[in-house]
Amino acid sequence: MSQPLSSASHDAASGPKRSAPQPKRPGAKQAVLPWIGGFLRPYRGKVIAAIVFLFIGSLAWLSLGQGVRLMVDEGFLRENGERLNEIILLVIGITALSSSAIFCRFYLMTWLGERVSADIRLKVYDHLLKLSPGFYARLRTGEVISRFTADATLLQSVVGSSLSMALRASVTVVGGLVMMAITSLKLTALVLLAVPLVLGPIFFFGRKVRELSRKSQDRVGDLGAYVDESLHEIHTVQAYCHEDRDRQLFSERVEAVMEAARGRIKYRAILISLVMFLSILAIALITWVGAKDVMSEAITPGELSAFMFYAVMVAGAVATISEVIGEIQRAAGATERLIELVETPIDIPLAPKPVSLPAKVRGELSLEQVRFSYPVQASADSAEEMEAQAGVEVIRGLSLHIAPGERVALVGASGAGKSTLFELLQRFYVLDSGVIALDGIDIASLRPQDLRQQYALVPQESVIFATSVLENVRYGRPDASLEEVQAACVAARADEFIADFSEGYQTYLGERGVRLSGGQKQRIAIARAILADRPVLLLDEATSALDAVSEQKVKQALDVLMQGRTTLIIAHRLATVLNADRILVMDKGELIASGTHGELMQSNSLYREFASLQLLSEEA
Repeated sequence: MSQPLSSASHDAASGPKRSAPQPKRPGAKQAVLPWIGGFLRPYRGKVIAAIVFLFIGSLAWLSLGQGVRLMVDEGFLRENGERLNEIILLVIGITALSSSAIFCRFYLMTWLGERVSADIRLKVYDHLLKLSPGFYARLRTGEVISRFTADATLLQSVVGSSLSMALRASVTVVGGLVMMAITSLKLTALVLLAVPLVLGPIFFFGRKVRELSRKSQDRVGDLGAYVDESLHEIHTVQAYCHEDRDRQLFSERVEAVMEAARGRIKYRAILISLVMFLSILAIALITWVGAKDVMSEAITPGELSAFMFYAVMVAGAVATISEVIGEIQRAAGATERLIELVETPIDIPLAPKPVSLPAKVRGELSLEQVRFSYPVQASADSAEEMEAQAGVEVIRGLSLHIAPGERVALVGASGAGKSTLFELLQRFYVLDSGVIALDGIDIASLRPQDLRQQYALVPQESVIFATSVLENVRYGRPDASLEEVQAACVAARADEFIADFSEGYQTYLGERGVRLSGGQKQRIAIARAILADRPVLLLDEATSALDAVSEQKVKQALDVLMQGRTTLIIAHRLATVLNADRILVMDKGELIASGTHGELMQSNSLYREFASLQLLSEEA
């Protein structure tokens, strides 16, 4: 099952040195409507039904114009009460038919809006889960959340309501013009002369609204990112009395949103008012011409009434289109932002023909001339080594072999490459060159999920999710039973404090585990790793947040957990390195020494200095 370590296999999967992937900005020709249409396609039956009901409703309303003509010509002018009663009953029947069609159309379109919005969120979230931590180091999570929620909600409103209104209004305009032409070609020709005057502003200002809407949504995204960051770090904000400064910075972002919205609102207001004015002006002029024709007996009063009925309907429909077009253009800007997320290339390439790991992974790790530098756009927050300048190599020609079941401690100053090595072993980034192998198989030829299922990670800052104790521990193995979770917590010495909770393992831990102390969080994270039962352990000084008593208990649990498993530990304490089979000393991305504590104290001056300044002081 194993595969030789060859540069060919690595090159096939990881390719040449890469620049950081960026969210793709759609071009001017970005097809927004076809993209939305792709989500509507699975529900084509409901779409067709909604369109059918839309036509029924619109045509029924249009037929009311003939009812108006009949009432005037055959009812009022002839003073025929019986005929008038028949016409009124006909009008009521048409109205009932139209209202029923409106109910069906409204229900179907609103349902489609909700369904499409839900499907888009599913697709976007599925894609977001495939993007590496490097992507989130470049784009703030608050910005992603804004696109994921606000933009999708806006799109839902447009599909469920605005788009339906635009289609109905369009049918009304076309149908109304046809009925007007049947009634009077002369007056219809005059209307058609006025149409370009009305449509011109729609297209001109609509384009401006779309551009400004995109900018407005971007500012809203920036605002959401700031709120997300400041509220998540509320302890630090309040501890440093930074509230006034945060209010000022938040106010600046709110004003930026208002400034971006001001232009959009102005153009939409101009668009609506201009279209209304031109529409009413055209109707007034056509009414004047029609009244002259009635006086000259070119048309009947009923035909003029019907024509004006259609003209008012068409004018109202055009006004609706002008108003809705702003919403649609605004949604187009939001949709472009969603398309950017969905089309962001996955920055961890999948091998054309992924290799499978053996049924039982032994945990042998090999690195051959590994070189790596963070992408130029990377943030300095994603790992401690990102403090180094982006683009500068943080792992430099590292070659290393770790035997199955070996316990290895990594020591070195901040920026030495320890955390980066953990990231690379799990393939969260693509190497510049070199090969990392698990059980003799180049990890670049494995599916990322298959690879990461072999690692159990306990970070220095434990990650606790806003759910129960049970689900937090079971995060490492979702199918585990309650008994298995309890056994893992007992082994991690977490059961002691969990038993004190009123709801036990069902206790809600709050966002980011706010209800737990640092030591309790660490023990939950260790229980998660114990339950995961994976062949390779990555421990970022897993006992650093514990008091002396808890630390001793957890170390006993970790000693049991590490038996027979390959373990890499980022070490900051003397006790950790003394228990290791081997200590690796790293400096500026290079392995400069390897051996036991005693050997390195004798042979390596850097380790001796590090031990005296950090390991021994920590132990003290």
